[in-house]
Amino acid sequence: MITDKLTIYNRLAVLRADRGLSRQALADAVGVNYQTIGYLERGDYNPSLELAFRFSELFELPLEAIFSTKPLKPLSESLYATRNGQPKNE
Repeated sequence: MITDKLTIYNRLAVLRADRGLSRQALADAVGVNYQTIGYLERGDYNPSLELAFRFSELFELPLEAIFSTKPLKPLSESLYATRNGQPKNE
């Protein structure tokens, strides 16, 4: 049995703010309690696979753009690297 908790990093707070959504509005859009959004944004909880797909669909982004097992670089850094022909290092 594996007992180590895998840390899942996410961009939920950034994506939510970018779209002008409150925690309540985001929670309503994906069908969870607004407190769950806070727990996810702080990394207190990891999303279920089903919930991760709901976020992916809502934000129209692939899962790996929202969630990662490694710390995520700022989206602007990733976008800048892509535009300049450099490979993304996420």
